[in-house]
Amino acid sequence: MKRMMLIFGLVLTMAILSACGSGGSKDEHENHKNHEQHNSESKETSQSLDWDVQSFSFKDQNEAEFGLEDLKGKVWMANFIFTNCTTVCPPMTAHMAKLQGMAKEEKVDVEFVSFSIDPKRDNAEALKKFGENYDADFSNWHFLGGYEEKQIEQLARDSFKTPVVADPNSDQFIHASAFFLVDKEGKVVSRYDGVENTPYEEIIADMKNRLKK
Repeated sequence: MKRMMLIFGLVLTMAILSACGSGGSKDEHENHKNHEQHNSESKETSQSLDWDVQSFSFKDQNEAEFGLEDLKGKVWMANFIFTNCTTVCPPMTAHMAKLQGMAKEEKVDVEFVSFSIDPKRDNAEALKKFGENYDADFSNWHFLGGYEEKQIEQLARDSFKTPVVADPNSDQFIHASAFFLVDKEGKVVSRYDGVENTPYEEIIADMKNRLKK
């Protein structure tokens, strides 16, 4: 019985995460969209949080060192992506790009950080090309890699309370599709859906409020 409960718990955990599936077929994409819509109504709705981000220092798309110290005293938005992703990462990145544009238009001085969860393949060149595909402004959007897979798994788990799991049946990863807002003190304070029904106006308002504190 204990073994069956363990298996059930594992299946349930995997179900609430966003799986970047190995295929790119229309049916798979539609199934994933349906799953994300359900997720956006439950797990990925906006949440108020209070989690400390552990210290990190990685490499960005220009192979320059970039870490938590560079974000000290700043409000920033984070997410987890990988350039070979076939499902949720493209829309997530497009939505992040829209947020960056909105923040710039409204003169909201924030940073954006996208952590790669596939550091073996996502070198600086791959990350820069990926960002360019979405017209990312690299002056305040940092695509990070240059670490071991275990390091990003730990950062995701300990600081953002989200698991990162390699799919054993493909070259893809299972991960949450959330955006995380971090305040000036280095605390994760809010989480939003990054794929379906992304609350742009709410996020911009939250950014402005955090900048005032």
